[in-house]
Amino acid sequence: MREFVVIVVKKTKRSEVDVLEKTVEEYLVKEVKKIGGIAYKFVSPGNAGVPDRIVIIPGGRVHFIEMKRPKGSVTKKRQKMQQDRIKAKGANVRSAYTKEEVDAFIKEVST
Repeated sequence: MREFVVIVVKKTKRSEVDVLEKTVEEYLVKEVKKIGGIAYKFVSPGNAGVPDRIVIIPGGRVHFIEMKRPKGSVTKKRQKMQQDRIKAKGANVRSAYTKEEVDAFIKEVST
């Protein structure tokens, strides 16, 4: 008698990993708008690892925000280097992994 082993592989879409980060990023944009700010998507050709968003709060305060998915995400070496370069110029840089961290950021910059 022949035995067969059936292996079931669950396919996951590549975007499923990005969905959580995207959800938090969309939440940031929405919350920044609520307080009268702007959250530009930041892309800088030739400068890999720059933060995902430039947030401008009323009064001219500027923050660079690196978005991360809530679980299992790590800041890459290139991203850390870029964050350190921006901080060295006296700018505000932070990462946001969750909606709660976005809420804390909004509370901090709203006061």
